[in-house]
Amino acid sequence: MQTKHFSVRSQQRGIPPLVKDWLLSYGEENFDGHGAIVRYFNDRSIRQMERDMGREPIRRMSEYLRCYLVESTDGAIITIGKRHRHSRFNHV
Repeated sequence: MQTKHFSVRSQQRGIPPLVKDWLLSYGEENFDGHGAIVRYFNDRSIRQMERDMGREPIRRMSEYLRCYLVESTDGAIITIGKRHRHSRFNHV
């Protein structure tokens, strides 16, 4: 289930629906300390995607590998965005 906020944000930020699917399937999962789960790509998840789909599709979509997704603990997808240089998720 995805919220209206998620739908609006993904459209505003130009993030294709495929990225949401990749984040849900391959993204690293961390709790944010406020009752939500943050999913993002790290080296391990990117390598797994390359093994499953090949390097070329991942290379072509590389601009979206900085994306993250916020999900509630009951499974509702709250929002999606792109990490920026000083984001707190950059340590991954």
